[in-house]
Amino acid sequence: MIRFSARGEYGLRMMMDLARRYGQGPQPLTEVARHEDLPAAYLEQLVGKLRRAGFVVSRQGAHGGYELARPPAEITVGDVLRVLEGPISPMVCATEGETDLLCERQVFCSASLVWERVRDSVAQALDSLTLADLVPPKAPMAPRTKTTGRTTAQA
Repeated sequence: MIRFSARGEYGLRMMMDLARRYGQGPQPLTEVARHEDLPAAYLEQLVGKLRRAGFVVSRQGAHGGYELARPPAEITVGDVLRVLEGPISPMVCATEGETDLLCERQVFCSASLVWERVRDSVAQALDSLTLADLVPPKAPMAPRTKTTGRTTAQA
């Protein structure tokens, strides 16, 4: 079973919240935590890793906070999860990017092909989704009429 930890889930939710507010300036982490119903102290730990990896930037001061360093369409789910969780690794012999982690059975193990295909399929799925894909633009609201206050779709 491939399972991601709370670190990956919470970090991805935080990044999605920042993607929703992309272009609106830095967002206080307490607000992100409130929007996503997540512990702010834990997000502080996660945002440091994402900042060091170049996915978020921070600003100090009264109007400070965090924002995406790049547009949401340029950050994949795979990017975020690799920073927070490490390489994709269904089994030690099929760890993404690692050639030094050899299993003693790897030379004659037929199952390694399965693990490599699982790794590659998961990586492809995660890398094919961007934050923009997960946070589609909001639909414009229908204009209100002056006399009733109802939207034109309701009238």
